[in-house]
Amino acid sequence: MKKDLQYYLNLPYGIMIFPDETSGYTAFIFELSGCMVQGETLSETLDNLQEAKELYLKSLLKDGTEIPEPKESDFDELLELKDRLFR
Repeated sequence: MKKDLQYYLNLPYGIMIFPDETSGYTAFIFELSGCMVQGETLSETLDNLQEAKELYLKSLLKDGTEIPEPKESDFDELLELKDRLFR
């Protein structure tokens, strides 16, 4: 099976969203190093992240760079991180 843009867009990449120090939100995708955005509202941040993910993946595909896929264990690691941060 050829892994095209749609294949990668449908993968369940792990994301982190947190309030920015001044205003709005910052978000990034764990597996896609450097794929990070900001937005004034949560909705805007998520829209920006989706757009950034698509552009990021298109660039990697165009360059023939290997694209990391989410690992099944990532979810468990996120739950552990959440527990440590929000005790």
